[in-house]
Amino acid sequence: MFSRHHRKVRVLFALADLATCAVAFEAAYFTRSQIHLVNYFEIEFSSRVLLHVCSAMLVLFTALWFRVYEQIDSAPLGFKLLETTRQTVLTLIGVVLVEYALRMDLSRPFLAFFGAYLWLGLILFRLWAASFSRMMGSPHYVMVVGTGESAKRLAQTVENAAAYGLRLSGFIADGSQESTTAPLPYPVHQLSDLPRLLDQNVIDEMIFAVDSKRLAELEDVFLLCDEEGVRTRVACDFFPHVNSDVYLDRLGHAPLLTFSAAPHDELRLFVKRLTDVAIAAIALVLLSPLMLAIALLVKLTSPGPILFSQIRCGLNGRRFTFYKFRSMCENAEELKEAITHLNERDAVVFKIRNDPRLTPVGRWLRKFSLDELPQLWNVLRGDMSIVGPRPPVPDEVQHYERWQRRRLRMRPGLTCIWAISGRDAVDFETWMKMDMQYIDNWSLALDWKIMIQTVPRVLTGKGAS
Repeated sequence: MFSRHHRKVRVLFALADLATCAVAFEAAYFTRSQIHLVNYFEIEFSSRVLLHVCSAMLVLFTALWFRVYEQIDSAPLGFKLLETTRQTVLTLIGVVLVEYALRMDLSRPFLAFFGAYLWLGLILFRLWAASFSRMMGSPHYVMVVGTGESAKRLAQTVENAAAYGLRLSGFIADGSQESTTAPLPYPVHQLSDLPRLLDQNVIDEMIFAVDSKRLAELEDVFLLCDEEGVRTRVACDFFPHVNSDVYLDRLGHAPLLTFSAAPHDELRLFVKRLTDVAIAAIALVLLSPLMLAIALLVKLTSPGPILFSQIRCGLNGRRFTFYKFRSMCENAEELKEAITHLNERDAVVFKIRNDPRLTPVGRWLRKFSLDELPQLWNVLRGDMSIVGPRPPVPDEVQHYERWQRRRLRMRPGLTCIWAISGRDAVDFETWMKMDMQYIDNWSLALDWKIMIQTVPRVLTGKGAS
């Protein structure tokens, strides 16, 4: 299935979940109101609307969190049952928390009916999701230009997407030396047949799976399709070992084929930045008394400045000044060479579990990550993000292997996957791979998941040294 179509289907799945939630809520309310129990049941209109909104947001958030919409239409029954149950239970827990927070008095039978109806509605839709996907449009007929290995793979992919309405009409030999026999049991036409095919058959789009050297020679074919209004696509598998996302962008009127090995969705990245600014600004205001107390403790318990500043590498290697509450003695950098033999990591990263340079207050600040609080200012300035790979020092970057440098393609953050997977107990190689995992799977939901899971880690000091 084409990725744009997949996005449309995911949006429709989300809307279906919201509608199911609303229907389940009203059905539960009606059922409970028809049952005459000892306690009279009624929810004020304003509270009812609020609960509607909260339950809808919870249903949607849990589905996005667990990426239910990514495979809802093709997942096995066991997955659908598990995810539906989890989504329902978490939504009910959220509704109960809202009830207690707002001091409401919801009927337990109402909550039971709501959970039952919601689960039933969600699972019925999930069982019907594949059929729902097929109903999203009429069959979409695709013709593949080329008969080589690339065309074979592409044709097989089109066949596998038949459930989404894609139909393979056949092949057009591009005139190269490749075999002109049908890669699959479909007709193979010649380029000279194309005007007739477009005139006599339904062809929604043409996909060119040919050698890159042949594209310029096929300019007349592209112009013919353009005149006919037939959509054309080019399979960009010229570089088979490139794992980047490939998309077309424009600089003025010049089309640019773009390869991106890091997140590139400008809208989602903008939302991430807005979230960073909001959280950092609110946290700086709310935590200012705590930060003032820490500043006084650092100043009164050891000589030296309150803040430790250092040059770090940010997005794409940009240098910026990184701030922390000072947790070590004033001449810590001068003492580093004398204790190099105590380093518990490899040559790239310097880390000692019980660093003798730590002050008593600094050891406590490190354990609960309170020394990191000034970095909220770095987040507000745009040097860092709340979630992202930790910013390295320039000397560390000089020792990176080539594949490890890709972690610089994401704005550095206060926390990331490593922080919820062992923190200082994670070895350097695993740490780098976790950063790659974050970059390759980044989403707004993943950011929130990491932020929420970081909180108990910080509060307990687990994994820090």
